[in-house]
Amino acid sequence: MANIKSAIKRNRQNEKRRLRNLDTRGQMRTFSKSALEAAGTDNEAESLRVAIKHIDKAASKGIIHKNAAARKKSRLIKAVRAAQG
Repeated sequence: MANIKSAIKRNRQNEKRRLRNLDTRGQMRTFSKSALEAAGTDNEAESLRVAIKHIDKAASKGIIHKNAAARKKSRLIKAVRAAQG
């Protein structure tokens, strides 16, 4: 445990950010999974759009790297297209 005030505050801030990032990453994974499940249905385009939106949001907040976001989007689109038919 830290003894210095600024270090204690930094630990509190890091924990809050960690939990917030965990939630954002979880949403990103959830919407990606639902986009894959919706492949070939009427809801496909909308669910894919929402998944890509969440991946971009995570990248813009610095939760994942921009290249990682591009890779995830590319693989998701490729998987959805493969599941279509």
